[in-house]
Amino acid sequence: MIDVGLIGFGLGGRCFHAPVIRAVEGLRLAAILQRTGDTAAQLYPDARIVRTLDELLAIDSIQLIAISTPNQTHYPLAKRCLEADRYVVVDKPFTTTVAEAVELLQLAKQQDRVLSVYHNRRFDADFQALRQSIAGGILGHIIRFETTYDRFRPTPKLGAWREKPGPGSGVLFDLAPHLLDQAMTLLGTPEAITADVRTERTGLTTDDAFDIFLQYPHGARALLRATMMSAVPRPRLVVLGEKGSYFKREFDPLEPALRNGEIPTGPSWIVEKPENYGELTLIESGNAITRKIPSTGDWREFYANIRDAILHKAQLLVTPQQILNVMQSLELTLESSSQHRTIPWREVSS
Repeated sequence: MIDVGLIGFGLGGRCFHAPVIRAVEGLRLAAILQRTGDTAAQLYPDARIVRTLDELLAIDSIQLIAISTPNQTHYPLAKRCLEADRYVVVDKPFTTTVAEAVELLQLAKQQDRVLSVYHNRRFDADFQALRQSIAGGILGHIIRFETTYDRFRPTPKLGAWREKPGPGSGVLFDLAPHLLDQAMTLLGTPEAITADVRTERTGLTTDDAFDIFLQYPHGARALLRATMMSAVPRPRLVVLGEKGSYFKREFDPLEPALRNGEIPTGPSWIVEKPENYGELTLIESGNAITRKIPSTGDWREFYANIRDAILHKAQLLVTPQQILNVMQSLELTLESSSQHRTIPWREVSS
């Protein structure tokens, strides 16, 4: 049994980390750092509640620490935990700069500690179904991949740290890590990036929309986009291949379920209804044949892999190089948007 300490009990810690950790065999949510309030104690009465990082690090049994706090705190908190000889999972974005990411990954290597970032959207059931279809060669050569994260929030949220100027604030660092990780999981690192990062809502001083265009060899392209001003959300996933296409209109419903406190109780965390599965369309004998593709994954796969990596039973699914690639993509995206030009890919490694 691996004892886990969770830092942060806002939306991310409460809805997207704690219930997932609790549901993975071999992991025990042993302690929660909630600086104020008693919601953690109410929801997890068997976990020890602490108020400071020093208190958490003083618990010798804690081996793994999950960090779900404002973006600018990820680097200093992860560094402290690594220096205290703990394994660490950081919510996305991993850090606010590539330089910080490189330093943390080098430190983890020196300490021989598992360190990863919570790219949970890679484990969405619909995206996993898409990955399996592409890996099986059903679609042939991928020509275009589109992934979209739309919301409708015309009025900024007063007091929200993500909407205050500062390192790692704004929608780009909030949502783009998910979409960049998905694109590079499917297609690898691009040859170049062209991006438009902007503010669409009046009175806001941070970015709240983006379009990122990734260029790949042999004509392949990826379009990643998000806005807070889409009253009618655009399709969630669209993939065009030589042999057909994949289309998914709505989000995997696991996130809204967890937001509402609806934690799956059965052996499967796939909560998608069959009528909402993604659609695969292939041309057979000159006719377009469309069929539903059952969803196949859930977020517990991430933490189960972290457990197995700590126990030396598996390699990390979210690797150090993949972490750096997402961080590099964020920096190149900002560079492209500010200079209004296409930026060639620049490799970075730890």
